[in-house]
Amino acid sequence: MKTNFKLIFLIILFVSCYEAFSQKIVEEYKPLKNDSIRIGKGDTDFLPFIKSGYTLMLPKKKTVKGVLVFLEGSEYDKKNRSAKQLYNQADINGFAVLSVSTEVPLDFYFDKSSMLSAEELIKEAFLKHKLPNRNVFFLGTSLVGHRAMQYIKYMKESNADFQLDIKGIVMCNFTLDFTRKWHQHERDIRINKINLWEPKFMNYMLETHLKGTPETAPQHYHDFSSYSYSNLENNNVDLYKNYAIRAYAEPAIHYRLKKYFRTLYENNVTDIVGFLAELNLRGNENTELIILQPEDNPSEMKSTQGTWNAIDKKEMMNWILKQTTDSNDEG
Repeated sequence: MKTNFKLIFLIILFVSCYEAFSQKIVEEYKPLKNDSIRIGKGDTDFLPFIKSGYTLMLPKKKTVKGVLVFLEGSEYDKKNRSAKQLYNQADINGFAVLSVSTEVPLDFYFDKSSMLSAEELIKEAFLKHKLPNRNVFFLGTSLVGHRAMQYIKYMKESNADFQLDIKGIVMCNFTLDFTRKWHQHERDIRINKINLWEPKFMNYMLETHLKGTPETAPQHYHDFSSYSYSNLENNNVDLYKNYAIRAYAEPAIHYRLKKYFRTLYENNVTDIVGFLAELNLRGNENTELIILQPEDNPSEMKSTQGTWNAIDKKEMMNWILKQTTDSNDEG
């Protein structure tokens, strides 16, 4: 019995040491700014700034095949929580994982300053750590995914000297159509059946930064949305038509009906399916939609982060590898 205990202890110690030394984690963050930003009309509607910087996981292999990028905020205990779930698979397959955070909490990338900040941090990480500018994938759920779409739009429309060679995007259960989203939250506020912090916060931010509502400033909402059902042109979709796209969605229709009194229109899956349809119409045949079924996610909380947590990361990594160029030429 004592021998078995010692053996188990040694195995656990070996595994822990292997995991600790197999990856190199680099953290570069600037000092925290002692200030806050307004997020609502009330006297206490402010959020403190968060740390601007990045966390980089480098695999133990000397040759890095590609880079997985998460535009993930650094606030509180949520720091890099989505990216960390891919560290193991990325390490095994020779990918670096880069998590980048601006100083703005719950950053929607409304302002060019956010994009410039993210750009500088990404450039610094790539140059300082000699990351290959190929086989670059953006991934994320909720605001992390939305930021990726906004950053790619900014990058492709700018004349910056540093341009990422993006291979693909992994989308997970986030909003693409902010006209729809505004109406969703207006309905939430009108029927008053749930906690209204998020609806009031989001519509305040949209109306403030987009200079009105979808009725008074429709083009601003169309320009900010990667896809919008009410936009007959949907020119933003063209920005993503040459990328490999894999999208994950979890409709959870019954859950949202009972908990939030939501209709099918108040569901991110409507945006994702519409976006993929527009990509297909524009000739992108490298798109894939994965619908998570109730049995795929046993968690009682059907949130966007819950969807990400439930995804099979090994299978996701296999899809990324299939999109990777020269994946068989590097050890």
